[in-house]
Amino acid sequence: MSLKIIFMGTPEFSVPVLQSLNNSKHQLLTVYTQPPKKKLRGQKIIQCPIHIAAEKLNIPVRFPERISSKEEIDFIKKLKPDIVIVVAYGKILPKELLALSNVKFINIHASLLPRWRGAAPIQRAIMNRDKETGISIMKIINELDAGPVMHFVKIKIDNETTFESLSEEMSKISSKVILDCLKIIEKKEEKFTPQEKSKVTYANKIEKSETKINWNDKANNIIAKINALHPTPGTWFKFNGSRIKILKAKEIIAKGKPGEIINENFLVACLENAIQLLEIKKEGKKSMNVNDFLVGNTIKIGTILDDA
Repeated sequence: MSLKIIFMGTPEFSVPVLQSLNNSKHQLLTVYTQPPKKKLRGQKIIQCPIHIAAEKLNIPVRFPERISSKEEIDFIKKLKPDIVIVVAYGKILPKELLALSNVKFINIHASLLPRWRGAAPIQRAIMNRDKETGISIMKIINELDAGPVMHFVKIKIDNETTFESLSEEMSKISSKVILDCLKIIEKKEEKFTPQEKSKVTYANKIEKSETKINWNDKANNIIAKINALHPTPGTWFKFNGSRIKILKAKEIIAKGKPGEIINENFLVACLENAIQLLEIKKEGKKSMNVNDFLVGNTIKIGTILDDA
């Protein structure tokens, strides 16, 4: 039997799951996503990735400012879905919606719950230098990311893992795993395990203040932050009055004052060890290999970047 599904999602991370559901035997009734936004410069309206993907697949799209409105609750009631699948929608579902009878509300969360509940689980796992993370398929309840878990998949994190690469891997895995979970739900064989409250941690959203490099930190922590915030919003430091975004770097065993340029190849000392810049992007310029940057920019060994 096929299930009648409402899908809710917003970013690129959600798209493979939507495509997978569309290619399955199940019926996608409609897609909910965030409202289009105006571009910062000019008046151009920008649709989110899920909105664009749904229109290409000819799936009806709704993007209300308030999903808690009576209009939206009544609309969903009339559709009579079997299941609502949420993947990074960006809105909290109201209790009036979750109270609908005969509807299952399932969320795909990008961590091994109860670790890293909240808005930025992928970034926080990398920044914290976790050795693994994963995907959790969970029931949605009134408390944020606190519902019981039906299924999870573990994914390893290494020193090369970035937000971009991990998001892509998680998204692909989610698009396959959700179909396996739907088979279990069809048979009414799903089992949900409560989360252990003693192991709960929270992944708060990334603040702008976190994107600036703090050289008074260990090199491995700085590398983890560079990876966690790549490609957006990115990490940066000031050099000769310009903001320089670090796209790629590696840890080197070396000593110096935090923030000090300690060789001609743009090796920068940290609280412990140093980081070798490999790929950077100057404000308003294209990304470039650090060697190309050094051809047109003079650096002085001994310069402290916080003062540069």
